[in-house]
Amino acid sequence: MIEHNGDTGSTATATPPAPRNRGGRPRGRQRAHVPERRGSRRRIPFHARLRRDWQLLLMTLPALVLLAVFHYTPTLGNIIAFQEYNPWDGLLGSPWVGFAQFERLFADPRFWHAVGNTLMIATIQLVFFFPIPIALAILLDSVLTRKLRLVLQSIVYMPHFFSWVLVVTLFQQILGGAGLFSQVLRQNGYAPLEVMSNPDAFLFVVTSQMIWKDAGWGTIIFLAALAAINQNLYESAAVDGAGRWRRMWHITLPGLRPVIILLLILKLGDVLNVGFEQFYLQRDAFGSGVSEVLDTFIYHQTLVTGNFSAGAVAGLVKGIVGLILILLANKLAHKMGEHGIYRRA
Repeated sequence: MIEHNGDTGSTATATPPAPRNRGGRPRGRQRAHVPERRGSRRRIPFHARLRRDWQLLLMTLPALVLLAVFHYTPTLGNIIAFQEYNPWDGLLGSPWVGFAQFERLFADPRFWHAVGNTLMIATIQLVFFFPIPIALAILLDSVLTRKLRLVLQSIVYMPHFFSWVLVVTLFQQILGGAGLFSQVLRQNGYAPLEVMSNPDAFLFVVTSQMIWKDAGWGTIIFLAALAAINQNLYESAAVDGAGRWRRMWHITLPGLRPVIILLLILKLGDVLNVGFEQFYLQRDAFGSGVSEVLDTFIYHQTLVTGNFSAGAVAGLVKGIVGLILILLANKLAHKMGEHGIYRRA
């Protein structure tokens, strides 16, 4: 709309009126922007997500089937812990006894003896075995030559692929009564070693075997964590005059802290599962007094004596204790400011 000014002859442009509705209210008014609340975003329908992600779901199907067949389905067998189970009668024909099997197990001194040995071995492994892969990873990461690093990694990884039968045999051939060291001592007029049959040396032997076999394999995760640390931090610290030890204390270890806490939580949850083959193979040589752990106790209660209900009770108790330890350790990690295994959204 153009208006003419009679005095000056100039024109002025007037703003056209806004369109109005029948009620006289302006039409087309913009609404004030309201910030979207967190979590108020509309959720994608299930069928849309299925069409979008069906390839990924198909890829995970074999893993889910294996998990269901070998983990969740056997879990249903824990019902025999509340029965007087008889293989001939089956799950449906065996009488229901409630918590009577738990009372018998907790009253068995052999069970508490196995628990004590398991906790002792787990504590020693946690103190002496757990820090070694961390130190070994830091040493391997500090090797300047790439070829030398690959050679050293291959050497320390190799024992992980040996079976426990071979590991125990090697230690027997070296430290046993007829082993290499004992033969050298006999030739020089000394008494032979009694390491592989001495109950007092059992903790030292099993810890040494585990360190030799699995310490190198445990460095893989820590080497990956070291590779994720920003190298500019080391260069800046070196420019500021920080030495090797100060860089390791203030950069390397803080960078490894989340991984260390995560693996420590998993190790605490697995504290009652110290292994079976390693202790079963050496049970006769060292005696059941020091080598009986929960796994060997469950084996003898189920397959040897045929008391399947007692073995199921012991396994169920071990699983419940492990779950409680994981939850407590994860809660402690949250208190320390770490994510742990999981964190609620």
